[in-house]
Amino acid sequence: MIQREDMLTLTRRMTPARTSITRMAGCYVDADGEFDGSFNIHFQKLSEGEKAKNLKLAKAIPFSRTNQNLKKYEFLQGRQQAGGVWQLLMALRECGLRNDALLDTFYELVMVHYKAPGAYAILFFYDCYDILAKAADKERLWESEEMFAYLICAICPLCGEYEPDEPACGFLFPAFTNGSGDLNHVLVYQKHLDRPHMELPEKILGVAQS
Repeated sequence: MIQREDMLTLTRRMTPARTSITRMAGCYVDADGEFDGSFNIHFQKLSEGEKAKNLKLAKAIPFSRTNQNLKKYEFLQGRQQAGGVWQLLMALRECGLRNDALLDTFYELVMVHYKAPGAYAILFFYDCYDILAKAADKERLWESEEMFAYLICAICPLCGEYEPDEPACGFLFPAFTNGSGDLNHVLVYQKHLDRPHMELPEKILGVAQS
């Protein structure tokens, strides 16, 4: 189960003034399912307006209804081996989205399996959250307990020319459980519970619900 407070710990910081997201990357896919360009930018160099617009897309994943629209999934046995999507996500996390070749590999995987009625965008955000240690009385100490580096991926229909609408689905990797990173799990978001994009967990990520 996902603890709501874990997600609020992340989303409270998703404002232009407080965010520590450092990189955003993505690609556009046209109505025929063909690649239509990509980008890779330093998030902190965006204008305040652009930051706010993109943070709204990123925040939609962890801020959604926990254990309903956002569910915890486990990587299936064997999926953590070399060449699998888990290793790809770990490499993207390790490089902080700075490797376009790795990103292109993931985009291609999505384009093969994702079913969309029109054009869409695949967006990635990279953040490294400094988890502060807590004393026994719950007061924060001024030292780090853990650095939680994570990715948010949002797959969004386009509502205009290269203008992403609210995410139809997405994920947060690795999962954030009890205030700590959980490399064996991923949190998968579905906007529409009556018509979820099950190709995301089943075909793209290769995970099963915990």
